Amino acid sequence: MDQFLAQIFAVIHQIPIGKVSTYGDIAQFAGYKGYARHVGRALGNLPKDSKLPWHRVINSKGEISLKGEAFERQRGRLEEENVEVSDLGKIKLRHYRWQP
Repeated sequence: MDQFLAQIFAVIHQIPIGKVSTYGDIAQFAGYKGYARHVGRALGNLPKDSKLPWHRVINSKGEISLKGEAFERQRGRLEEENVEVSDLGKIKLRHYRWQP
């Protein structure tokens, strides 16, 4: 695994249950400010059985970016962790945002 992915995944592993972070925050915390899209791409390439808590990463508007079945899977996992998600996939960042 390359250095970028290792650092990104290390940050994502730190997000506590019941909290979320944004793609941009993850990039910045890992030392790659401005690489939000790269974080999204890396998460999009994860195998389905990944243990990484990918579902805790959302966009900067506080929304789930995924569509269809993937949207429902992410929403369900967040709700299992008591994160409130609106019908449109919106999450209150001021309440649930994690920042180390």
